[in-house]
Amino acid sequence: MADSEAAREAQPTDDRLRLLIERIERLEEEKKGIADDIRDVYAEAKAVGYDTKIMRQVIRLRKMKPDERSEQETILDTYKAALGMG
Repeated sequence: MADSEAAREAQPTDDRLRLLIERIERLEEEKKGIADDIRDVYAEAKAVGYDTKIMRQVIRLRKMKPDERSEQETILDTYKAALGMG
């Protein structure tokens, strides 16, 4: 009886694991679709003349908190001045 009891206890765990794995797989597919959409938007931006490297930098800066962005800009200015880059 111990074997059948252990099997019954493992079943919900197995079902839960399967559901979690399937959920992750669906999310990974959605993520791939979103990544493809983002790539398409960058291609569209490039086609009309925008610099996509700069766009990526702007997006990265917009994600930062204002104080983090200010600190990074200050450090960059310090490094540029030290290298005579104005």
